[in-house]
Amino acid sequence: MLAVQHPLDVADPRNVPENAPEHCPGTESELAGKSAACEGCANQEICASNIPKGPDPALPLIRERMSTVKRKILVLSGKGGVGKSTFTAQLGWAFAADDDIQTGIMDVDICGPSIPTILGIASEQVHSSAAGWSPVYVQDNLGVMSVGFMLPSAKDAVMWRGPKKNGIISQFLKDVDWGTLDYLVIDTPPGTSDEHLSIVQYLKESGIDGAIVVTTPQEVALQDVRREIDFCRKVGIRVLGVVENMAGFVCPGCKTESQIFRPTTGGAKKLAKDMGMEMLGSVPLDPRIGKSADYGVSFLDEYPDSPATTAYLDIIHRIKEILGDA
Repeated sequence: MLAVQHPLDVADPRNVPENAPEHCPGTESELAGKSAACEGCANQEICASNIPKGPDPALPLIRERMSTVKRKILVLSGKGGVGKSTFTAQLGWAFAADDDIQTGIMDVDICGPSIPTILGIASEQVHSSAAGWSPVYVQDNLGVMSVGFMLPSAKDAVMWRGPKKNGIISQFLKDVDWGTLDYLVIDTPPGTSDEHLSIVQYLKESGIDGAIVVTTPQEVALQDVRREIDFCRKVGIRVLGVVENMAGFVCPGCKTESQIFRPTTGGAKKLAKDMGMEMLGSVPLDPRIGKSADYGVSFLDEYPDSPATTAYLDIIHRIKEILGDA
């Protein structure tokens, strides 16, 4: 039977060669060149040598870049399809509604970069300058970085192993000219794998202000979300609270609400209570949310009278309160 290791021991995102195997322990690890994953790797001899191993040279650069970012917030789920990226976009738009607040959104869902489409900037490209890569701007105070801007076309699959994913996340943090930001909202993929471990490792010194965990009411989603909360506890990330998406359906015509995903085990409210988390709020399913995402417009601006808009704004206000920014 294989020994179960702590997540950070399994895939600590260190410096890794471009051609490293999938489960490369990293050149700085004590297991470098000695683990089972190293068998057959072209770099095995070099990694196994007694060359002194130091800290990742990217960390000081990341620390310097992030020194001008006041708040760093992760949006997590554990489960795919719960509306995490949509919530990230609404959060970014809500922060940027105040012209005096500078906001950035970093999309680290490397294999499923949907943020550019949701924000209506899918056709844009990243430009570089002497200061680094420039974010793509939705408006003057809302900048975005995503691997989606770097693909030849929207239908191209991203087929990258862990080391390359870690590399691009490192570049997003150290090479992007974010400037001075009040909020950097980081949209993550489902699960607790490479991208999540990379963000935690790279921002360890800069600090993460907290995570927002998104779920839907049914038990099949809640199971994965419990694992995500456990991940946060193991790596020392503060969970700001839980958001329940698709909590009932709102008819745009009659405003009547009905349940689509029935909370058979108590939904997010019970999960938050059981896990000792704050329930930030529930957002009903309004079909116009999907329409807004497809057209790349702000649902909050387009449909201010929707119960979903009220729910979003209440949740966002509570997040600001928790962070001491309200």
